[in-house]
Formats: sequence, structure tokens, C-alpha cells
Amino acid sequence: MKNSNYIEFYFDCSSPWTYLAFTEILELSQRLNLEIIWKPILVGGVFNNVNRDVYEFRKNPNPLKLDYSNRDLQLWAKVRKIKIIMPEIFPINSVKAMRGCLFADQKNCLVSFAKNVFKAYWGSGLDISQENLLLEIASNSGLKPYDFRRYVESQEAKDLLIKNTKELIERGGFGSPTFFYHKQMFFGNDRMHLLEQAIINKFI
Repeated sequence: MKNSNYIEFYFDCSSPWTYLAFTEILELSQRLNLEIIWKPILVGGVFNNVNRDVYEFRKNPNPLKLDYSNRDLQLWAKVRKIKIIMPEIFPINSVKAMRGCLFADQKNCLVSFAKNVFKAYWGSGLDISQENLLLEIASNSGLKPYDFRRYVESQEAKDLLIKNTKELIERGGFGSPTFFYHKQMFFGNDRMHLLEQAIINKFI
């Protein structure tokens, strides 16, 4: 760890709100000289354990709340200057993509790889569960496709992704994106400003 002042960022690329937060946390870390400890997870694993209400909402959405949420998402996208569309495949199996993030982190390419995964899924609606697409993204992110594939299929990758997911649950997390600063948890893209103010004003 290079910096004693750091944020732990638990994330899954299958969430549009996480894409928004990912974009902002990169800028926040530069403004406040913070290191980011990346923690790829499987948000579905979190939902299955501690937040099954998400599935009920997807099955029987409140039309008013859903419409507001979609408009809210697009406003946030404009603020963050990124493109977000609703992919035809949602939710999506992000297991290999998130194992890929673990590999990219080891190779100091996580920001590039994760950003390209977010763009592929939320910007272009591509199927990030497909290995061929992930290999292309890996190559474009400075990773060797052969090594990428071998790691994604390894037991090490499987175990580490499960470990991160269980770790978030044990720390009280219930979704993505989740941040920890000095053991204080913040959840959601809309808590980024609160997180920044807490750091600046030393509320924690």
C-alpha cells in the first residue's frame, strides 16, 4: 500500500450506478491524494445473502419509482459526462468480467480494463459475459489474452472473488458500489459527495 490515506472500493461492473461512482472515485482520489484499494465482487452474491428485496423490485417494479430512477440515472450520466444505455441483457453474468478485474489489478491495469468493461456494457450494450469480448477488452487494456484467460479460469480467481464478496457482506455491505474510509461505510453513487466532505472535514 503506497498511501496510508486510502479508500476501499467494492464494485461489480454489472451496475450502472457503479459505473458512475467508478468515474467519480478516480477524480476524487486525485483531488484528495487517496489510494484506491480495488475490491471486485459479485453483487448477485451479496443480494442472495442480504438484499433479496432487489429481486422483488425487478419482478414487480413500481412504475413511478422505476421511471424516476431511469431519469435520475441519465441526469447523473450527464453530470459525469458518460453514456449509459439500458442493455438488452440485464441483469448479466459478470463472473468472468470481475475475475478479469482481479487479474487486471495484479497487472496494474485495473482502471483501464474496468473502464472498458463498463463502456462495453453500459455504453454499447455488449454482452460482457462472453469470453471473446472479454479477451478483446483485455488486449485493448494492455493485458495478454492467454494469461487473462488462464487466470479467469483459475481456482485462485474463483476463491478471491468469493472472498471479496463475503468480506463485503461481513462488513455490513448490501450492494455495489460500496466504499470504506477508515472503516466507515458509504453506499451508492449519490454518497460520493458525502464521502468527500467527510474526508475533507475529518468527520471520520
